[in-house]
Amino acid sequence: MDANDLKGKSGLTRLVNACKYSRQGILAAWKSEEAFRQELTASLVLIPVALLLPAPFIYRLAAIGSLLILLIVELLNSGIEACIDRIGPEIHPKSGFAKDAGSAAVLFAIAHAVLVWLALLWNAFF
Repeated sequence: MDANDLKGKSGLTRLVNACKYSRQGILAAWKSEEAFRQELTASLVLIPVALLLPAPFIYRLAAIGSLLILLIVELLNSGIEACIDRIGPEIHPKSGFAKDAGSAAVLFAIAHAVLVWLALLWNAFF
């Protein structure tokens, strides 16, 4: 498919195509990224837990949102890594920086999720 084939799409066709490409991206990440599989599996377990905890809605919403942010950051990091890997196998400082920065972003997203979940659990049980 040529990039020009995508131009001029609008309305429902564009939305359908966008959903198709998003699904392909999620499936590709699931197949190739163990961290994404772990985070998605944890999210699918934790989201119902958040909904069932005796805590204010805003805490539960924040906890679910923190998991979605983590998945978003992991997908972006995977995309960055794929682009760097496509450029070539040679080691370059800028390639290393891009991969390291993406990894650091995932680390911060994990830390954020942990803090939000600790706040949710504290509010629910203490």
